[in-house]
Amino acid sequence: MTGDTLGIGDLARRTGVPVRTIRFYCDEGLLTPLRSAGGHRRFDPSATDRLDLVRRLRALGLGLSAITSVLTGDRSVGEAVAAERAALDVELSALAWRRAALRAVEHATPADRAARLDLLAAAHDGRAAHGVLTAFWRARFPAPVPADTLDMFLEASAPPPPPDPSPDQVVAYAELVALVSDPHLAAALVASAHTNRRVITDEAALQEGVGAACAAARARVAAGQPPGSSPELDLFIATHAAVRHRLDTPEFRRELLADVAVDRDPRMRRYWSGVRVVTAEPVSLGESHTWLLDSLAQSLEALPS
Repeated sequence: MTGDTLGIGDLARRTGVPVRTIRFYCDEGLLTPLRSAGGHRRFDPSATDRLDLVRRLRALGLGLSAITSVLTGDRSVGEAVAAERAALDVELSALAWRRAALRAVEHATPADRAARLDLLAAAHDGRAAHGVLTAFWRARFPAPVPADTLDMFLEASAPPPPPDPSPDQVVAYAELVALVSDPHLAAALVASAHTNRRVITDEAALQEGVGAACAAARARVAAGQPPGSSPELDLFIATHAAVRHRLDTPEFRRELLADVAVDRDPRMRRYWSGVRVVTAEPVSLGESHTWLLDSLAQSLEALPS
């Protein structure tokens, strides 16, 4: 048995892996030794390549379970490495969030530090905070909507935390969580959604048309143009009228403005400005939506009494 096999010392010398580590790998099932007549571990020469692979994967930080899955053929090296990289990305994002949060507290004035600590405590985990925002905005749809419509809405309303946030972005994200945690605001938004659900016949068409109007109006908002008449406002109102089977009349505009009153709430304005900080966009889609609502209100003020 010894002529065509390797002793544990020979295997250690060929691979540079200490004997103690080889014994550990044997105990964990990564290596399967033979036994000599005297009960000593012996290894097939192919164990050299197997141990080299184990050593290289361990050097990349892969755990024993991941390495075992490669050795058994359950996963390829590429798949195992990709999974490890994805897990590392999550860890790095968490560390980046934590570092930015610490800097945000560090940079706060002594008078503001206690309040900032309280604010950030509610959003100490970026992924969990994103879950809070997502759950909040899902509740705005009391009836089922197409998946792509919901995804589009959530992307604009509940942006994921930046992978490497600045202190200002972490503070802004924490403020978003604080705003959606206001039970009065949540109740008002859900009530508005239920009211609209009773009169809106095609939620997907509404989201598509309003989204297009908001996207088109962004340039006006970014330029600081005050609310007023515009093709974007015409599209916005026409979309709302179409899904309600109504005509664009002063009476309809008044009803529409009343239906969406909560969207002009100061808390919602703060929310959308926070989204702008988080996403680092010149104008958030929500700010563009608010501008259109303000334009709607301005159009009614311009009507003769």
